[in-house]
Amino acid sequence: MSNLRLSLDAIEVLDAIDRRGSFAAAADELHRVPSALTYSVQKLERDLDVLVFDRRGHRAALTPAGRELLDQGRHLLRAAGELEHRVKRLATGWETELRIACDDMIDVSSLLPLVAAFYRDNGSERTATRIRLSYEVLGGTWDALASGRADLVIGVSGDAPGSGGCSVRPLGTIDFVFAVAPSHPLASMPEPLRHEQIQAYRAVAVGDTSRTLAPRSVGLLSGQDVLTVPDLESKVAAQVAGLGCGYLPKFAALIEVGARRLTVKAVEGSKPEANYAYAWRTDNKGRALRWFLHRLEAPEIHASLLGELQSHPATPAPPRKSSRARKILR
Repeated sequence: MSNLRLSLDAIEVLDAIDRRGSFAAAADELHRVPSALTYSVQKLERDLDVLVFDRRGHRAALTPAGRELLDQGRHLLRAAGELEHRVKRLATGWETELRIACDDMIDVSSLLPLVAAFYRDNGSERTATRIRLSYEVLGGTWDALASGRADLVIGVSGDAPGSGGCSVRPLGTIDFVFAVAPSHPLASMPEPLRHEQIQAYRAVAVGDTSRTLAPRSVGLLSGQDVLTVPDLESKVAAQVAGLGCGYLPKFAALIEVGARRLTVKAVEGSKPEANYAYAWRTDNKGRALRWFLHRLEAPEIHASLLGELQSHPATPAPPRKSSRARKILR
């Protein structure tokens, strides 16, 4: 393997000369003598076998090759600076990346104020820890935690996998209602709807994203035809389109009920209610994770994540489902 002929030091020299306008001024900024900069540039030209500066005028000017070298080299200087910053922070206990997976019932946009606060509290948006947000459905949240795809999962429900090694804290409950389009046959049937009546019609369900754990389903009747969609937004849209029936979280259904695109129907038996929690691996001692866990203890954060603010329009707070609502309310 050949030796690398391009050094960060040489790029730094070119950057200083270009910004300061002369070798002398650049040498002053870098606390070096001008002859040292001249040697560095000449060595770079010899190593790359290209002319970096055009010296025919009174002032050395970058050649087209030199300009391209500097423009691209500045990206390397920034990356090197960020790497140095990250390495120093990681040495103090900050993770390289914190992966947060939310169940599809939790709107990722409701986490953005927390992410913004994380950047503010930790000094700079260029922290050592990169944040990665993603969606999972049903057992996919536990699967993401167990398999290492996520460090923190928000909106887990049901029993934790038997492998252990994780801590769980309650988040709260989400109310569900059974909803159909006004044109759907079930809309005109007397209430409460019986299970055998519902079973005769297609249900719309969000597919479980678990990769290794057994997939789960909620609110489906044995033998019922099912249209499986990728997320809650698609489920709402499919039911509005009359493609099927099913339970929806109350905060999402009320938007469509208010627009007269969905009708809520009473169903025999108890109304489903899901208890949600957040969980993390106990072997993760990172400072970024600890910061988020501390913030997640606040009840008002729970309310925002679970859509309670959206369920009470009089509350002076921004809508919970901001990104989805823009599409749903078109």
